[in-house]
Amino acid sequence: MDKALVQEFIAKRVAHELNDGDVVNLGIGLPTKVANYVPEGKTVIFQSENGFVGLGPSPSEEEANPYITNAGGIPVTIMPGGAFFDSATSFGIIRGGHVDLTVLGALQVDEKGNIANYMIPGKMVPGMGGAMDLLSGARKVIVAMEHTAKGSPKILKHCNLPLTARGEVDLIITEMCVIEVTPEGLLLKEVNPEYTIEEIQAATEATLIIPEHLTTM
Repeated sequence: MDKALVQEFIAKRVAHELNDGDVVNLGIGLPTKVANYVPEGKTVIFQSENGFVGLGPSPSEEEANPYITNAGGIPVTIMPGGAFFDSATSFGIIRGGHVDLTVLGALQVDEKGNIANYMIPGKMVPGMGGAMDLLSGARKVIVAMEHTAKGSPKILKHCNLPLTARGEVDLIITEMCVIEVTPEGLLLKEVNPEYTIEEIQAATEATLIIPEHLTTM
């Protein structure tokens, strides 16, 4: 799969974790695509930390409104009943524990559920944005990312980049598999049938816990 198809595949799988009535925050990049795949019959309220609730699917080029954007500055749509407010209110929602689920990208995740997703020392740092608040404030945290970076593992025994948060990740979803972070370590839950368990482990620095029965993504 090319990069676009990989991201679409991951976003579609993440969408299955959405529950009816959830308030959900989507990080910039790949996670924003999740809004395009809300399962039929479910009502999900997407929150954007730059100040609104009711984020809808990505607009076409003709529909895009430059004054309605997500936190990454990308044009988005707003659903009927949506609302705009200041960033203090937006972060009050996040810090107050009112976000049921956040979906974030990552540079690295490790077997303890630690995450590094905002800087590489020596390179330009765009800023942490709302990631630290979302990781500590959301009730559930999903990392949605490609499994490796140019062939190098991103799922490690220990993160070696500056951490955004410690022990906050609950689930990791990549194009290869779904991994749950447990007190015992990283539990392989689902696999993409295009990959063998051996290939998935070879692309993962951390040792995966392999159960007897695995589900197909």
